[in-house]
Amino acid sequence: MSTVDPGRYVVGPASTIEDVDLVKEDLRLRDGRRLTNELADKMAREGVAEARRRNLIPGGKSLGGDGSHSPRVQFRVPESLRAAAEAKAAAEGVSLSVLFREALEHYLAS
Repeated sequence: MSTVDPGRYVVGPASTIEDVDLVKEDLRLRDGRRLTNELADKMAREGVAEARRRNLIPGGKSLGGDGSHSPRVQFRVPESLRAAAEAKAAAEGVSLSVLFREALEHYLAS
């Protein structure tokens, strides 16, 4: 599998977005299949479902898995602790929220 640079796909203020008529245009996926409106819709639905499964939709996070609102907890830390936590979270490929939630769960279980 090749690595894709997500920076190539950033829509900035000078960018333009154009609709493509998939009935007229012959666009092919990497596997050779023709991209149709139906396939594009299916891929979009699957992408949204996967993002929701991974809990990546801002403002709609339910940690209980039942769609209910998950409460938010905030606290203050010294800058040095935040920097260390950010480095640890980046190294593990998780957000600060995930790192702190896992640390709290571990602490409460001990």
